[in-house]
Amino acid sequence: MLKQQLLQKGQHKLSPQQIRLMKLVQLSTLDFEQRVQQELEENPALELEEEENCSDLEEYSDTLENEVNLTEDQNISPEIDEYFSDDEIEDFKINSQNYTMKKYIPIISGISFQEYLKNQLHTFHLNEKDLLIADFILGNIDDDGYIRRKITSIVDDIFLILGIFVSKEKVEKLLVNYIQKLDPIGVGSRNLQECLLIQLDQKKITQEVFLSKKIIQNYFESFVKKHYKKLQKKLGITKKNLKIAIDQIKKLNPKPGKIYSDNTKNLDHIIPDFNIYISDEKLELSINQRNIPELKVSSLYLDMLRSYKKNIKRNEKTIVFLKQKIDSAKWFVDAIKQRQNTLMLIMNAIMDYQKEYFLTGNPIKIKPMILKNISKKIGVGISTVSRVANNKYVNTPYGTFLIKSFFSEKMINQEGKEISSIEIKKLLGESIDKENKKKPFTDVKLSEILKKKGYLVARRTIAKYRDQMHIPVARMRKNL
Repeated sequence: MLKQQLLQKGQHKLSPQQIRLMKLVQLSTLDFEQRVQQELEENPALELEEEENCSDLEEYSDTLENEVNLTEDQNISPEIDEYFSDDEIEDFKINSQNYTMKKYIPIISGISFQEYLKNQLHTFHLNEKDLLIADFILGNIDDDGYIRRKITSIVDDIFLILGIFVSKEKVEKLLVNYIQKLDPIGVGSRNLQECLLIQLDQKKITQEVFLSKKIIQNYFESFVKKHYKKLQKKLGITKKNLKIAIDQIKKLNPKPGKIYSDNTKNLDHIIPDFNIYISDEKLELSINQRNIPELKVSSLYLDMLRSYKKNIKRNEKTIVFLKQKIDSAKWFVDAIKQRQNTLMLIMNAIMDYQKEYFLTGNPIKIKPMILKNISKKIGVGISTVSRVANNKYVNTPYGTFLIKSFFSEKMINQEGKEISSIEIKKLLGESIDKENKKKPFTDVKLSEILKKKGYLVARRTIAKYRDQMHIPVARMRKNL
Protein backbone atom coordinates (compact mmCIF):
# COMPACT_ATOMS: atom_id res chain seq x y z
CA MET A 1 0.00 0.00 0.00
CA LEU A 2 1.37 3.40 -0.97
CA LYS A 3 1.56 6.11 1.65
CA GLN A 4 3.12 9.49 2.15
CA GLN A 5 5.57 10.32 4.92
CA LEU A 6 7.92 13.13 5.92
CA LEU A 7 11.63 12.34 6.03
CA GLN A 8 14.34 14.61 7.34
CA LYS A 9 17.94 14.02 6.34
CA GLY A 10 21.16 15.98 6.12
CA GLN A 11 22.90 16.42 2.82
CA HIS A 12 26.31 17.94 2.22
CA LYS A 13 26.91 19.67 -1.09
CA LEU A 14 30.36 20.82 -2.10
CA SER A 15 30.70 24.33 -3.37
CA PRO A 16 32.75 24.95 -6.51
CA GLN A 17 35.35 26.70 -4.33
CA GLN A 18 35.79 23.63 -2.12
CA ILE A 19 36.28 21.40 -5.16
CA ARG A 20 38.83 23.84 -6.58
CA LEU A 21 40.66 23.84 -3.25
CA MET A 22 40.96 20.06 -3.23
CA LYS A 23 42.40 20.19 -6.74
CA LEU A 24 44.98 22.75 -5.58
CA VAL A 25 46.04 20.50 -2.70
CA GLN A 26 46.88 17.58 -4.98
CA LEU A 27 49.17 19.61 -7.29
CA SER A 28 52.94 19.17 -7.18
CA THR A 29 55.20 22.22 -6.97
CA LEU A 30 55.66 22.50 -10.73
CA ASP A 31 51.97 21.98 -11.48
CA PHE A 32 51.05 24.48 -8.77
CA GLU A 33 53.36 27.10 -10.29
CA GLN A 34 51.66 26.62 -13.65
CA ARG A 35 48.25 26.92 -11.97
CA VAL A 36 49.26 30.19 -10.28
CA GLN A 37 50.60 31.55 -13.57
CA GLN A 38 47.36 30.58 -15.31
CA GLU A 39 45.31 32.36 -12.63
CA LEU A 40 47.46 35.49 -12.95
CA GLU A 41 46.92 35.51 -16.71
CA GLU A 42 43.16 34.90 -16.52
CA ASN A 43 42.32 37.18 -13.60
CA PRO A 44 43.54 40.78 -13.92
CA ALA A 45 42.38 41.47 -10.34
CA LEU A 46 45.13 39.14 -9.04
CA GLU A 47 48.74 40.24 -9.00
CA LEU A 48 52.07 39.49 -7.35
CA GLU A 49 52.53 41.32 -4.09
CA GLU A 50 55.54 43.62 -4.07
CA GLU A 51 54.84 45.44 -0.83
CA GLU A 52 52.85 44.38 2.19
CA ASN A 53 49.76 46.51 1.88
CA CYS A 54 46.57 44.70 2.80
CA SER A 55 44.44 47.63 4.03
CA ASP A 56 42.49 47.83 0.76
CA LEU A 57 41.83 44.11 0.79
CA GLU A 58 40.68 44.11 4.44
CA GLU A 59 38.35 47.01 3.75
CA TYR A 60 36.89 45.24 0.76
CA SER A 61 36.47 41.86 2.50
CA ASP A 62 33.87 43.34 4.82
CA THR A 63 31.59 44.01 1.84
CA LEU A 64 31.87 40.63 0.12
CA GLU A 65 28.49 38.95 -0.17
CA ASN A 66 29.55 35.46 -1.17
CA GLU A 67 32.87 35.02 0.59
CA VAL A 68 33.93 31.47 1.39
CA ASN A 69 35.60 31.06 4.79
CA LEU A 70 38.75 29.04 4.17
CA THR A 71 40.94 30.04 7.08
CA GLU A 72 38.85 29.15 10.15
CA ASP A 73 40.10 25.57 10.22
CA GLN A 74 43.58 24.23 9.66
CA ASN A 75 42.23 21.12 7.96
CA ILE A 76 40.01 20.33 5.01
CA SER A 77 36.74 18.85 6.24
CA PRO A 78 36.33 15.05 5.97
CA GLU A 79 33.02 15.56 4.11
CA ILE A 80 34.92 17.11 1.22
CA ASP A 81 37.09 14.02 1.00
CA GLU A 82 34.06 11.82 0.38
CA TYR A 83 33.60 13.59 -2.92
CA PHE A 84 37.03 12.36 -3.98
CA SER A 85 36.71 8.87 -2.49
CA ASP A 86 37.54 7.23 -5.83
CA ASP A 87 41.26 7.77 -5.20
CA GLU A 88 43.51 4.72 -5.53
CA ILE A 89 44.09 4.60 -1.79
CA GLU A 90 44.94 0.90 -1.72
CA ASP A 91 48.12 1.60 -3.70
CA PHE A 92 49.76 2.78 -0.49
CA LYS A 93 49.11 -0.46 1.34
CA ILE A 94 50.90 -2.61 -1.22
CA ASN A 95 52.92 -0.67 -3.75
CA SER A 96 55.61 -1.82 -6.11
CA GLN A 97 57.78 1.12 -5.11
CA ASN A 98 57.57 0.45 -1.36
CA TYR A 99 60.33 -2.12 -1.22
CA THR A 100 63.15 0.38 -1.57
CA MET A 101 63.81 4.09 -1.25
CA LYS A 102 64.81 5.29 -4.71
CA LYS A 103 66.65 8.51 -5.44
CA TYR A 104 65.39 10.75 -8.21
CA ILE A 105 67.78 12.50 -10.57
CA PRO A 106 66.86 15.67 -12.45
CA ILE A 107 66.49 15.19 -16.21
CA ILE A 108 67.57 17.68 -18.83
CA SER A 109 66.65 17.22 -22.46
CA GLY A 110 66.36 18.85 -25.86
CA ILE A 111 64.09 17.84 -28.75
CA SER A 112 61.53 15.07 -28.39
CA PHE A 113 62.08 11.46 -29.47
CA GLN A 114 59.59 11.83 -32.34
CA GLU A 115 61.33 14.98 -33.60
CA TYR A 116 64.69 13.22 -33.41
CA LEU A 117 63.39 10.39 -35.63
CA LYS A 118 61.62 12.77 -37.99
CA ASN A 119 64.78 14.79 -38.56
CA GLN A 120 66.57 11.61 -39.65
CA LEU A 121 63.70 10.43 -41.84
CA HIS A 122 63.68 13.70 -43.79
CA THR A 123 67.27 13.11 -44.92
CA PHE A 124 66.04 10.28 -47.19
CA HIS A 125 65.10 11.12 -50.78
CA LEU A 126 61.39 10.30 -50.66
CA ASN A 127 58.68 11.88 -52.78
CA GLU A 128 56.11 14.09 -51.05
CA LYS A 129 53.44 11.38 -50.77
CA ASP A 130 55.80 8.69 -49.41
CA LEU A 131 57.28 11.17 -46.92
CA LEU A 132 53.79 12.05 -45.67
CA ILE A 133 52.97 8.35 -45.20
CA ALA A 134 56.33 7.64 -43.54
CA ASP A 135 55.77 10.56 -41.13
CA PHE A 136 52.41 9.07 -40.22
CA ILE A 137 53.95 5.63 -39.59
CA LEU A 138 56.59 7.32 -37.45
CA GLY A 139 53.87 8.78 -35.26
CA ASN A 140 52.86 5.26 -34.19
CA ILE A 141 56.24 4.54 -32.56
CA ASP A 142 56.01 4.42 -28.77
CA ASP A 143 58.60 5.48 -26.18
CA ASP A 144 60.22 2.01 -26.28
CA GLY A 145 60.81 2.39 -30.02
CA TYR A 146 58.17 -0.15 -31.09
CA ILE A 147 55.20 -0.06 -33.44
CA ARG A 148 52.69 -2.15 -31.53
CA ARG A 149 49.75 -1.55 -33.87
CA LYS A 150 48.74 -3.80 -36.75
CA ILE A 151 49.81 -2.62 -40.19
CA THR A 152 46.21 -2.94 -41.40
CA SER A 153 45.08 -0.50 -38.68
CA ILE A 154 47.74 2.00 -39.76
CA VAL A 155 46.61 1.62 -43.39
CA ASP A 156 43.00 2.38 -42.36
CA ASP A 157 44.09 5.45 -40.37
CA ILE A 158 46.15 6.80 -43.28
CA PHE A 159 43.04 6.63 -45.47
CA LEU A 160 40.72 8.16 -42.85
CA ILE A 161 43.05 10.92 -41.64
CA LEU A 162 45.22 11.73 -44.66
CA GLY A 163 42.77 10.68 -47.33
CA ILE A 164 45.48 8.59 -49.02
CA PHE A 165 44.80 5.04 -50.13
CA VAL A 166 47.91 2.93 -49.55
CA SER A 167 48.48 -0.82 -49.61
CA LYS A 168 49.70 -2.89 -46.68
CA GLU A 169 52.79 -3.84 -48.72
CA LYS A 170 53.65 -0.18 -49.31
CA VAL A 171 53.51 0.61 -45.58
CA GLU A 172 55.68 -2.42 -44.76
CA LYS A 173 58.19 -1.37 -47.45
CA LEU A 174 58.52 2.16 -46.00
CA LEU A 175 58.80 0.70 -42.52
CA VAL A 176 61.53 -1.84 -43.31
CA ASN A 177 63.54 0.16 -45.87
CA TYR A 178 63.49 3.55 -44.17
CA ILE A 179 62.09 3.74 -40.63
CA GLN A 180 63.90 0.65 -39.36
CA LYS A 181 67.15 2.14 -40.68
CA LEU A 182 66.93 5.08 -38.28
CA ASP A 183 68.94 5.53 -35.12
CA PRO A 184 68.73 4.05 -32.48
CA ILE A 185 69.07 0.68 -34.19
CA GLY A 186 65.99 -1.45 -33.73
CA VAL A 187 63.51 1.42 -33.72
CA GLY A 188 60.29 0.70 -35.64
CA SER A 189 60.27 -2.99 -34.69
CA ARG A 190 56.92 -4.69 -34.26
CA ASN A 191 58.07 -7.14 -31.57
CA LEU A 192 61.13 -8.06 -29.53
CA GLN A 193 62.24 -10.80 -31.92
CA GLU A 194 62.32 -8.40 -34.88
CA CYS A 195 64.10 -5.76 -32.76
CA LEU A 196 66.93 -8.14 -31.82
CA LEU A 197 67.28 -9.43 -35.39
CA ILE A 198 67.59 -5.88 -36.77
CA GLN A 199 70.39 -5.16 -34.31
CA LEU A 200 72.19 -8.43 -35.12
CA ASP A 201 71.94 -7.64 -38.85
CA GLN A 202 73.95 -4.46 -38.22
CA LYS A 203 76.83 -6.39 -36.64
CA LYS A 204 79.83 -7.82 -38.45
CA ILE A 205 79.21 -11.45 -39.35
CA THR A 206 81.10 -13.75 -36.99
CA GLN A 207 80.45 -17.26 -35.75
CA GLU A 208 78.98 -15.87 -32.49
CA VAL A 209 76.70 -13.41 -34.31
CA PHE A 210 75.57 -16.12 -36.77
CA LEU A 211 74.70 -18.46 -33.88
CA SER A 212 72.94 -15.67 -31.97
CA LYS A 213 70.84 -14.82 -35.02
CA LYS A 214 69.95 -18.49 -35.50
CA ILE A 215 68.76 -18.72 -31.88
CA ILE A 216 66.57 -15.59 -32.17
CA GLN A 217 65.23 -16.52 -35.60
CA ASN A 218 64.45 -20.20 -35.05
CA TYR A 219 64.38 -20.86 -31.30
CA PHE A 220 63.18 -17.57 -29.84
CA GLU A 221 60.60 -19.12 -27.47
CA SER A 222 63.15 -21.50 -25.95
CA PHE A 223 65.58 -18.62 -25.51
CA VAL A 224 63.01 -16.40 -23.75
CA LYS A 225 62.01 -19.21 -21.40
CA LYS A 226 65.70 -20.01 -20.74
CA HIS A 227 65.41 -23.63 -21.79
CA TYR A 228 69.17 -23.85 -22.27
CA LYS A 229 69.41 -27.63 -22.34
CA LYS A 230 66.84 -27.79 -25.14
CA LEU A 231 68.78 -25.15 -27.08
CA GLN A 232 72.03 -27.09 -26.73
CA LYS A 233 70.36 -30.24 -27.99
CA LYS A 234 68.58 -28.55 -30.95
CA LEU A 235 71.66 -26.60 -32.05
CA GLY A 236 74.12 -29.42 -31.32
CA ILE A 237 76.60 -27.10 -29.60
CA THR A 238 78.54 -27.09 -26.35
CA LYS A 239 77.48 -25.21 -23.24
CA LYS A 240 80.44 -22.85 -23.72
CA ASN A 241 79.41 -21.89 -27.26
CA LEU A 242 75.80 -21.39 -26.15
CA LYS A 243 76.95 -19.08 -23.37
CA ILE A 244 79.02 -17.00 -25.84
CA ALA A 245 75.99 -16.66 -28.16
CA ILE A 246 73.64 -15.70 -25.33
CA ASP A 247 76.15 -13.15 -23.99
CA GLN A 248 76.14 -11.64 -27.48
CA ILE A 249 72.32 -11.36 -27.39
CA LYS A 250 72.39 -9.81 -23.91
CA LYS A 251 74.45 -6.92 -25.27
CA LEU A 252 71.53 -5.95 -27.54
CA ASN A 253 69.00 -3.32 -26.48
CA PRO A 254 65.45 -4.71 -26.06
CA LYS A 255 64.00 -1.19 -25.86
CA PRO A 256 65.98 1.01 -28.27
CA GLY A 257 63.70 4.01 -27.80
CA LYS A 258 64.44 4.19 -24.08
CA ILE A 259 67.94 5.50 -24.80
CA TYR A 260 66.39 8.71 -26.04
CA SER A 261 62.82 8.87 -24.74
CA ASP A 262 63.82 8.46 -21.08
CA ASN A 263 65.67 11.76 -21.37
CA THR A 264 62.77 13.55 -23.06
CA LYS A 265 59.70 12.14 -21.34
CA ASN A 266 59.79 14.74 -18.59
CA LEU A 267 61.28 18.04 -19.61
CA ASP A 268 61.22 19.34 -16.04
CA HIS A 269 63.43 18.76 -13.04
CA ILE A 270 61.89 16.81 -10.21
CA ILE A 271 61.67 19.52 -7.57
CA PRO A 272 61.07 18.48 -3.95
CA ASP A 273 57.91 19.91 -2.41
CA PHE A 274 59.35 19.61 1.12
CA ASN A 275 62.75 19.66 2.77
CA ILE A 276 63.65 17.72 5.90
CA TYR A 277 66.96 18.40 7.64
CA ILE A 278 68.49 17.60 11.02
CA SER A 279 69.41 20.44 13.37
CA ASP A 280 70.79 19.68 16.86
CA GLU A 281 69.53 16.08 16.53
CA LYS A 282 66.01 17.37 15.84
CA LEU A 283 64.06 17.17 12.61
CA GLU A 284 63.14 20.40 10.86
CA LEU A 285 60.57 20.59 8.06
CA SER A 286 60.14 23.33 5.49
CA ILE A 287 58.00 23.66 2.39
CA ASN A 288 59.47 24.69 -0.94
CA GLN A 289 59.06 28.47 -1.17
CA ARG A 290 57.74 28.07 -4.68
CA ASN A 291 54.55 26.77 -3.02
CA ILE A 292 54.09 30.13 -1.26
CA PRO A 293 53.74 32.81 -3.94
CA GLU A 294 53.06 36.29 -2.61
CA LEU A 295 49.80 37.27 -4.27
CA LYS A 296 47.31 40.03 -3.56
CA VAL A 297 44.12 41.55 -4.90
CA SER A 298 44.91 44.40 -7.26
CA SER A 299 44.45 47.79 -5.55
CA LEU A 300 43.67 49.24 -8.98
CA TYR A 301 40.64 46.98 -9.34
CA LEU A 302 39.50 47.76 -5.79
CA ASP A 303 39.65 51.47 -6.56
CA MET A 304 37.80 50.93 -9.84
CA LEU A 305 34.98 49.09 -8.02
CA ARG A 306 34.64 51.89 -5.44
CA SER A 307 34.60 54.48 -8.20
CA TYR A 308 31.93 52.68 -10.20
CA LYS A 309 29.74 52.20 -7.12
CA LYS A 310 29.83 55.94 -6.36
CA ASN A 311 29.03 56.86 -9.96
CA ILE A 312 25.36 57.82 -10.40
CA LYS A 313 25.32 56.55 -14.00
CA ARG A 314 26.99 53.33 -13.06
CA ASN A 315 27.02 50.28 -15.27
CA GLU A 316 25.74 47.27 -13.29
CA LYS A 317 27.38 44.76 -15.67
CA THR A 318 30.77 46.38 -15.11
CA ILE A 319 30.29 46.30 -11.33
CA VAL A 320 29.32 42.61 -11.44
CA PHE A 321 32.39 41.82 -13.60
CA LEU A 322 34.76 43.68 -11.25
CA LYS A 323 33.24 42.06 -8.18
CA GLN A 324 33.51 38.57 -9.66
CA LYS A 325 37.17 39.06 -10.51
CA ILE A 326 37.97 40.49 -7.07
CA ASP A 327 36.04 37.71 -5.31
CA SER A 328 37.93 35.12 -7.33
CA ALA A 329 41.27 36.74 -6.54
CA LYS A 330 40.43 36.94 -2.83
CA TRP A 331 39.47 33.26 -2.79
CA PHE A 332 42.66 32.23 -4.59
CA VAL A 333 44.88 34.13 -2.14
CA ASP A 334 43.13 32.46 0.83
CA ALA A 335 43.17 29.05 -0.90
CA ILE A 336 46.95 29.20 -1.28
CA LYS A 337 47.31 29.77 2.47
CA GLN A 338 44.95 26.89 3.18
CA ARG A 339 46.88 24.64 0.79
CA GLN A 340 50.15 25.50 2.54
CA ASN A 341 48.63 24.74 5.98
CA THR A 342 47.25 21.40 4.78
CA LEU A 343 50.53 20.31 3.15
CA MET A 344 52.59 21.22 6.23
CA LEU A 345 50.12 19.56 8.59
CA ILE A 346 50.17 16.23 6.73
CA MET A 347 53.92 16.20 6.05
CA ASN A 348 54.63 17.03 9.68
CA ALA A 349 52.55 14.04 10.72
CA ILE A 350 54.41 11.75 8.29
CA MET A 351 57.78 13.07 9.47
CA ASP A 352 56.79 12.51 13.11
CA TYR A 353 55.47 9.01 12.37
CA GLN A 354 58.71 8.01 10.58
CA LYS A 355 60.97 9.97 12.94
CA GLU A 356 63.44 7.12 13.47
CA TYR A 357 64.05 6.73 9.76
CA PHE A 358 64.53 10.44 9.09
CA LEU A 359 67.05 10.66 11.94
CA THR A 360 69.07 7.58 10.94
CA GLY A 361 68.43 7.00 7.23
CA ASN A 362 68.11 3.25 7.86
CA PRO A 363 65.24 1.80 5.75
CA ILE A 364 64.70 -0.88 8.39
CA LYS A 365 63.57 1.88 10.75
CA ILE A 366 60.58 2.69 8.50
CA LYS A 367 57.45 1.84 10.48
CA PRO A 368 54.36 0.24 8.91
CA MET A 369 52.17 3.16 7.87
CA ILE A 370 48.95 3.40 5.88
CA LEU A 371 46.87 6.43 4.97
CA LYS A 372 44.48 5.78 7.83
CA ASN A 373 47.27 6.18 10.39
CA ILE A 374 48.01 9.73 9.28
CA SER A 375 44.33 10.54 8.76
CA LYS A 376 43.49 9.61 12.38
CA LYS A 377 46.57 11.33 13.76
CA ILE A 378 45.65 14.79 12.44
CA GLY A 379 41.92 14.46 11.85
CA VAL A 380 41.78 14.94 8.07
CA GLY A 381 40.19 12.71 5.47
CA ILE A 382 42.05 9.76 3.97
CA SER A 383 41.59 11.22 0.51
CA THR A 384 43.39 14.42 1.51
CA VAL A 385 46.37 12.43 2.80
CA SER A 386 46.37 10.44 -0.42
CA ARG A 387 46.41 13.57 -2.57
CA VAL A 388 49.30 15.09 -0.66
CA ALA A 389 51.40 11.91 -0.73
CA ASN A 390 50.62 10.68 -4.22
CA ASN A 391 52.72 12.93 -6.47
CA LYS A 392 54.92 14.99 -4.17
CA TYR A 393 58.56 14.61 -3.20
CA VAL A 394 60.53 15.25 -0.04
CA ASN A 395 64.24 16.08 0.10
CA THR A 396 66.00 14.41 3.03
CA PRO A 397 69.66 14.09 4.11
CA TYR A 398 69.59 10.67 2.39
CA GLY A 399 68.11 11.65 -0.97
CA THR A 400 64.88 12.84 -2.59
CA PHE A 401 61.96 10.41 -2.34
CA LEU A 402 58.35 10.15 -3.41
CA ILE A 403 56.30 10.64 -0.23
CA LYS A 404 54.07 7.64 -0.88
CA SER A 405 57.14 5.37 -0.80
CA PHE A 406 57.10 5.71 3.00
CA PHE A 407 53.71 3.99 3.20
CA SER A 408 53.66 0.22 3.65
CA GLU A 409 51.60 -2.58 5.15
CA LYS A 410 52.15 -4.11 8.58
CA MET A 411 53.62 -7.54 9.31
CA ILE A 412 54.49 -9.41 12.52
CA ASN A 413 57.86 -11.12 13.07
CA GLN A 414 58.58 -14.15 15.28
CA GLU A 415 59.04 -11.90 18.31
CA GLY A 416 55.56 -10.46 17.84
CA LYS A 417 56.96 -7.08 16.84
CA GLU A 418 55.33 -5.03 14.09
CA ILE A 419 57.54 -4.53 11.05
CA SER A 420 57.09 -2.82 7.70
CA SER A 421 56.75 -4.70 4.43
CA ILE A 422 59.54 -2.39 3.19
CA GLU A 423 61.93 -4.18 5.56
CA ILE A 424 60.79 -7.57 4.23
CA LYS A 425 61.29 -6.45 0.63
CA LYS A 426 64.73 -5.09 1.43
CA LEU A 427 65.84 -8.42 2.93
CA LEU A 428 64.22 -10.30 0.04
CA GLY A 429 66.12 -8.19 -2.48
CA GLU A 430 69.41 -8.75 -0.62
CA SER A 431 68.86 -12.53 -0.55
CA ILE A 432 68.18 -12.62 -4.30
CA ASP A 433 71.25 -10.47 -4.99
CA LYS A 434 73.47 -12.92 -3.10
CA GLU A 435 72.05 -16.09 -4.67
CA ASN A 436 73.98 -18.32 -7.04
CA LYS A 437 72.64 -17.31 -10.45
CA LYS A 438 73.35 -20.80 -11.80
CA LYS A 439 70.93 -22.15 -9.20
CA PRO A 440 68.67 -19.29 -8.02
CA PHE A 441 66.44 -19.56 -4.95
CA THR A 442 62.83 -20.63 -5.43
CA ASP A 443 60.06 -18.79 -3.55
CA VAL A 444 59.92 -21.67 -1.05
CA LYS A 445 63.65 -21.38 -0.40
CA LEU A 446 63.39 -17.59 0.01
CA SER A 447 60.58 -18.11 2.54
CA GLU A 448 62.84 -20.49 4.51
CA ILE A 449 65.76 -18.00 4.41
CA LEU A 450 63.57 -15.20 5.81
CA LYS A 451 62.18 -17.58 8.44
CA LYS A 452 65.73 -18.24 9.70
CA LYS A 453 66.14 -14.47 10.05
CA GLY A 454 63.01 -14.27 12.19
CA TYR A 455 60.44 -13.26 9.55
CA LEU A 456 57.46 -15.54 9.00
CA VAL A 457 56.58 -14.92 5.36
CA ALA A 458 54.54 -17.42 3.36
CA ARG A 459 55.58 -18.54 -0.11
CA ARG A 460 52.60 -16.75 -1.69
CA THR A 461 53.59 -13.51 0.04
CA ILE A 462 57.15 -13.92 -1.26
CA ALA A 463 55.76 -14.32 -4.78
CA LYS A 464 53.60 -11.22 -4.33
CA TYR A 465 56.48 -9.05 -3.08
CA ARG A 466 58.79 -10.38 -5.79
CA ASP A 467 56.27 -9.38 -8.46
CA GLN A 468 55.96 -5.92 -6.91
CA MET A 469 59.75 -5.60 -7.02
CA HIS A 470 59.69 -6.65 -10.72
CA ILE A 471 61.91 -9.66 -9.98
CA PRO A 472 61.22 -12.70 -12.19
CA VAL A 473 60.78 -16.29 -11.00
CA ALA A 474 63.84 -18.44 -10.24
CA ARG A 475 63.94 -20.06 -13.70
CA MET A 476 64.08 -16.65 -15.40
CA ARG A 477 66.93 -15.49 -13.12
CA LYS A 478 69.07 -18.47 -14.06
CA ASN A 479 72.34 -17.95 -15.91
CA LEU A 480 74.54 -20.47 -17.70
